[in-house]
Amino acid sequence: MRILLAEDDPLLGDGLQAGLSQLGFQVDWVRDGVAAEYELLAEVHAAAVLDLGLPRRDGMDVLSTVRQAGIRVPVLVLTARDGVPERVRGLDIGADDYVVKPVDLHELAARLRALVRRAHGQPQERLRAQGVELDAATRAVTLDGAPVQLSTREFDLLHALMLGAGRVLSRDQLEQQLYRWGQEVESNAVEVHVHHLRRKLGAGLIQTVRGVGYRLALQPAVA
Repeated sequence: MRILLAEDDPLLGDGLQAGLSQLGFQVDWVRDGVAAEYELLAEVHAAAVLDLGLPRRDGMDVLSTVRQAGIRVPVLVLTARDGVPERVRGLDIGADDYVVKPVDLHELAARLRALVRRAHGQPQERLRAQGVELDAATRAVTLDGAPVQLSTREFDLLHALMLGAGRVLSRDQLEQQLYRWGQEVESNAVEVHVHHLRRKLGAGLIQTVRGVGYRLALQPAVA
């Protein structure tokens, strides 16, 4: 899951990027409001962690601009501004969640997962389809109750497809969720990961929509 972190404190930003990466997130880190606004308007992240006290452009202004542009990416505000009026204003402008610093890393990760689930209409932490169960918190996958070992990229690809179950995702959309800035992407990387997932979880789980992309099948194909 690729997320945007907008935080100008170098120690906190470095710690959050490293910690969230260890918990399975692909983290792009920006340090000012102008860069945060640019990235949010690009709509390539599953969610964002937004500090309010950013240089160049205040986080509240960034959030307001993004929402006025119709961008729906889930935004978790992380700030030292702990006054109730400030929290109310942030939520009214369009924040999806609001956390006051300091924050526990695991709580932050859980809140981000919950925001992304809700954005995709998925109420449960565990996603299920055709005997496959994925637990985003533990990054565990089972098939008919038996554990299945997946690589990091395979898990992230399956997670993206299961969150958007029934919807076609293009190769570019999937790559955006699998890789953060600066990571080298092989031209056939998505195809290779899909091949491995089909081998491990069954050929009928992921459908190819020729010329468009891939879709996770909600039900087995009828012969």
